[in-house]
Amino acid sequence: MISLRQLRYLEALERTRHFGRAAETCAITQPALSMQIRELEEHLGVALVERRRDGVRLTAAGEEVAARGKAILLAVGDIEAAAAAHGRVLEGRLRLGIIPSVAPFLLPRLLPALRRSHPKLELSLRESQTDLLIAELMAGELDVAMLSLPVEHADCASLPLFDDAFLLAVPADARDLPETDRQELLNRDDLLLLEDGHCLRDQALKVCASLDPRRLRSYGATSLTTIVQLVANGQGVTLLPELFVEADGAADPRVRLLRFPDPAPKREVGLVWRRSAPRRADVEALASVVRACRAPAAA
Repeated sequence: MISLRQLRYLEALERTRHFGRAAETCAITQPALSMQIRELEEHLGVALVERRRDGVRLTAAGEEVAARGKAILLAVGDIEAAAAAHGRVLEGRLRLGIIPSVAPFLLPRLLPALRRSHPKLELSLRESQTDLLIAELMAGELDVAMLSLPVEHADCASLPLFDDAFLLAVPADARDLPETDRQELLNRDDLLLLEDGHCLRDQALKVCASLDPRRLRSYGATSLTTIVQLVANGQGVTLLPELFVEADGAADPRVRLLRFPDPAPKREVGLVWRRSAPRRADVEALASVVRACRAPAAA
């Protein structure tokens, strides 16, 4: 019979590609892990692992067994989480992922609020880009992620939190423009955006529907603070989320912020989690705290 322990060992081996590191990850000896893998191979009647001088590689059968094993381990983890959370909300460990264009501007208000409202919560944070956070959600390495919506993934559920309007940031000495002309500034070659991989870049390009991204100059900027400094020094214009502006991220006298006429361009920030994970009550409780943090700024 296949055991969960064997599946965990195979998953560690698939992840590390090394018997010694896999054994260390599983807190057992290397011979014990190797024996369990051999017993699994004997039970299934197929080789799962190629043992080579430069490390370990899974066979085609090994890759398939490891993938199916991950799904089983994930389901078992959900069962354990559901039992542990029964009758409790936002208690114990919660692994939260959050995108860089939200984390530094919301967390200073959110974390103290969570400590006050849910003192038994053990929050673990992971800041990264959207694609990586979704991959970690699907792998069971995160419980919930705060992302820009929509998230197009069949296995993900989402809950909207708040709208985050975009403002136009221009050099302070830029000529005045009526609201109706501000959209024209977005179609210029000197529009400054974060580097590829950041969802904020993709959202900005959607706002600038007629702009060919290949025309943009590439600065490789990974933070909004860097983009603001480029604007301040006359290198171009940019779109900034209101969440960033409210945190004084654009408090530079060399930068002028302009609002768009209604309906102003915006992004929607929300919580995303695996549909199969038993975290709906935790997600809704977390959403309530986040919205309360945003309420004073929105008023």
